[in-house]
Amino acid sequence: MNNKLDSKKHEAEVCVVGGGMSGLIAAVAAARRGAKVILIHDRPVLGGNASSEVRMWICGAGGHHRKETGILEEIQLLNLARNPHGNYSVWDSVLYEFAQMTPGLTTLLNCSCNDLMMDGDRITAVNAWQLTTQTWHTVTADIFIDCSGDSILAPLSGAEVRWGRESREETGEPIAPLRSDLKTMGNTILLQLEETAEPQAFTPPEWAYVFDDESNLPSRVGNGFGHNFWWLEIGGLKDTIKDSEVVYDELVKAAWGVWDYMKNRGPQAEKLRNWRLRWMGSLPGKRENRRYVGPYVLTQMEVESEGQFEDVVAYGGWSMDDHHPAGLYYPGKATIFHPAPSPYGIPFRSLYSRSIGNLFCAGRNISVTHAALSSTRVMGTCSLLGQAVGTAAALCVETGCLPDDVSAGKMKILQTRLMEDDCWLPGHTRAPSLPMKTAVLTVTSGDATARLLDGHEREADKAAHVWTGPLGASIELRWDAPQDVDCLRLVFDSDLSDAKCMPCRYGLDKEPMRVPETMVRAFTVEVQTADGVWSTRHEIVQNARRLWVLPIAQAVIAIRWTGHSTWGAKDLRLYSLEASATPMPLTHTPAQGNNWAEVVAEIPQEDLAEPDHGLENRGRGTSRIGA
Repeated sequence: MNNKLDSKKHEAEVCVVGGGMSGLIAAVAAARRGAKVILIHDRPVLGGNASSEVRMWICGAGGHHRKETGILEEIQLLNLARNPHGNYSVWDSVLYEFAQMTPGLTTLLNCSCNDLMMDGDRITAVNAWQLTTQTWHTVTADIFIDCSGDSILAPLSGAEVRWGRESREETGEPIAPLRSDLKTMGNTILLQLEETAEPQAFTPPEWAYVFDDESNLPSRVGNGFGHNFWWLEIGGLKDTIKDSEVVYDELVKAAWGVWDYMKNRGPQAEKLRNWRLRWMGSLPGKRENRRYVGPYVLTQMEVESEGQFEDVVAYGGWSMDDHHPAGLYYPGKATIFHPAPSPYGIPFRSLYSRSIGNLFCAGRNISVTHAALSSTRVMGTCSLLGQAVGTAAALCVETGCLPDDVSAGKMKILQTRLMEDDCWLPGHTRAPSLPMKTAVLTVTSGDATARLLDGHEREADKAAHVWTGPLGASIELRWDAPQDVDCLRLVFDSDLSDAKCMPCRYGLDKEPMRVPETMVRAFTVEVQTADGVWSTRHEIVQNARRLWVLPIAQAVIAIRWTGHSTWGAKDLRLYSLEASATPMPLTHTPAQGNNWAEVVAEIPQEDLAEPDHGLENRGRGTSRIGA
């Protein structure tokens, strides 16, 4: 009998470890840019702190039109269209779709990375154990991206890391403590509340902590709904990795006690009369532990000076939100929001290891000080970091280079590709494509057509950059001679004042989530060839995408876009219409589900035969169990 556990070997060009928002988006970005990618994630669902297991909402940059776009906006818009009631299982399905249906991307869920192989200062392969299949997976790759949050590849590879808070003397940061220590921000377990039509009683478990008006809880809860319970935090005085189970035990007892106080004794008890506990997390969300050391370490001062870097590939804009390491134990304010500008640039040199040659990082583990991390750690920012390193990893594969080489000579290519994929880089504008330099642009109605060509695809400077026109209006691009056009790129107005967050509580009067009214809902794209014949190339009737890249792949003398309807706005709104001769990643279209009857038809008929239970012999013998 063979008792050996199964093992499988995989060959990839890019291996991403960790399937939170940064890891998922890194994997999708790399695959869309042509790399063969494997994503390893140790949970059954994707999204990390945003998943159904933790349920933290996705925060990011504040201010006018500062919201993160790119793949994150694409995910959130699809969720709005599919998930009006904010169901977390549906949200999980959206994230699952992006991982499973992206060509070139293979996902290994329930798979924990616990070993690796090295060649000099480079990782050559990682080993991971998949709990559900009881299988060892070995993944070889050229480039590795650690988006695990806990930076699991660091202790396995010997990569240089930081942990805890730097001293004020070391970094010169005014908000740093006087002495360095290993304290971090803690872990949080979240609660979600639901309103009903009748009173709801609640009896806590006997082992729950008891809070009263003399505890520090009232200052956190106030007399409301506890916000989204981000302050239910413990663990910063311990090791948030090694002590995570001990921290979880404390969090669970505190969480039941918090709801008991709010429901039965606190000043909000009457307000919560008809509310009940809908859900409590079983997986705490983490904020901080290991951080990679890259060629550049971002500090408080760079954040405050708006991060004016030549190698900017992402941006932040959340305040420096520094939680007290004692968390719920601390009687004072749970956090101090130190001001930070929005936006500030984040350099590419903070997104890869300086000691491991082929290792990128993205998420809450990048090369920053504790003070800077208090801003960069939020998931909207982390999503941009993921898209930056995923795009960079694909560039490394394409050109046969390493992260250091991108930083030294290929930065313009990387920045151009990120902006093509709808990632805003503060201080940068998109240059017009070659065909657009000779195109004549006309509209049947509407105004300010020059805005379609100004290289701005949001109104972060509070100037108007969006073209508007009435329903049914058409925009035409025309050339004097046939042009080889590979694709048409469109950017719509997805309302960047809307954070598009999943809900943190469910009231009876809660409004459904919707695709923003400003989005164009239905449109067509026609092309005219040199013989003068027009033909319809694309007809979209239920658009929920801000960015479209549609194939043209032919010589044309004109392209005509017509907008037919919106999701509620009275006018069409469009930021960019661009014909490109250079290929760009086409709009992601998920694989269509097969008809169930067709699936069943593929199963051998003998496997579908009626079972033979020996009914003709019933009663002729006896059965003994355990004899």
